Amino acid sequence: MTSSTSSKKEPWYRRLDKQVLIGILLGVALGHFYPTVGADMKPLGDGFIKLIKMLLAPVIFATIVVGIARMGDLKEVGKVGAKALLYFEILSSIALVVGLLVVNILKPGAGMNVDPATLDGKSISAYTSVAETQHAGAVDFIMNVIPRTIVGSFANGNVLQILFFAVLFGCALSKMGARAKPLIDMLDLGLNGMFGIVKMVMVLAPIGAFGAIAFTIGKYGVGSLASYGMLILAVYGTCVLFIVVVLGTVARICRISLFSYLRYIREELLITFGTAPTESVLPQMMKKLERAGCEKTVVGMVLPAGYTFNPDGTAIYLTIGALFVAQATNIDLSWSQQLVILGVLMLTSKGSAGVAGAGFVTLAATLGSMHTIPVTGLVLLLGVDRFLNEARAITNLVGNGLATIAVAKWEGAFDEVMWREVTGDKTPMRGKARLPKPGPVVIDAS
Repeated sequence: MTSSTSSKKEPWYRRLDKQVLIGILLGVALGHFYPTVGADMKPLGDGFIKLIKMLLAPVIFATIVVGIARMGDLKEVGKVGAKALLYFEILSSIALVVGLLVVNILKPGAGMNVDPATLDGKSISAYTSVAETQHAGAVDFIMNVIPRTIVGSFANGNVLQILFFAVLFGCALSKMGARAKPLIDMLDLGLNGMFGIVKMVMVLAPIGAFGAIAFTIGKYGVGSLASYGMLILAVYGTCVLFIVVVLGTVARICRISLFSYLRYIREELLITFGTAPTESVLPQMMKKLERAGCEKTVVGMVLPAGYTFNPDGTAIYLTIGALFVAQATNIDLSWSQQLVILGVLMLTSKGSAGVAGAGFVTLAATLGSMHTIPVTGLVLLLGVDRFLNEARAITNLVGNGLATIAVAKWEGAFDEVMWREVTGDKTPMRGKARLPKPGPVVIDAS
């Protein structure tokens, strides 16, 4: 019996996506009618996110180590990494270009006529101080991938450092052969235990979504949506355009239905909309993609790496945000200047993993390094940034999940029959279904 069949028999009120949607609606109502009480709900959202963050490091580490160790062929690991990086660079660059074109067409900041000298930069000092550390060049960025201590990388939740160590450890175990089997089995058993905790934590997702949305609406108010209507339209509209057109094209190339994919991850989409950071659903996304036919090693390497190298939604936000500030402060940028900003953003957008308010911090670092657009202009974005965060988080989630599927297809590590059984995708297959490369059978205790 497939998961889709069993879900039909389950009452609607017991389905997680319906519970999260109800939590979001209740949070909007509470934040709007009782803003003070709504703002006090922040710990509910923060607590849920902390519970998920608690699991990220061990889940990512164990998934990659077990996958690489059981793959055996280290050349395959290198091929997966290289293909993933190539895909990330192409898609995130397209996202930047799409954002640049839309912001020039809609001009959301035109007519605001803001004098930068009148803006108080104290409200963004917390972001600009962090942004000063983001001026590091390519060499510093690469050096930061190497952890100072293994324990420190796990304690800080630095995804890139955990990936780096996990790949090395998995390669070392792979070379040890049969002697490493007991340790690999133990890590696999521990991973199943971690996913068991994920299931328990996800029961609290509706409460987390309720608290996060109630806080956002209660603190910033629905009125801020109206005053920044054109900017919100530009960001959300561009994200929808990118998902439908660009990611839709990727889905067609992969011969899967974008709608079936979005329907399959609807729970994760709603949780991300309610809580904002995509990391709140990373463990659940990894498990879902494995169940839908993606090979475990590909999922373990591609999906976490996408946090840093494939921030499609953040890339859209960065170009629109930068040009919005320029338009609002009456700074006329030529196309050559805009292309320079685009080039800088192609680099800075890759270094924001693990930073709170990553999109805002990266934008501050970019403007601060170029001296073309005043950094104090980011004050104009501060009040509405929380609303824009949902759009970029959902786009990042959809983009990274599809990237995992695309790389798995590219590697011949995707079970098309399993995908159709789990998701109900009716897309016609070209020729015979492609099954994943043969590998060891991993028993899923969940």
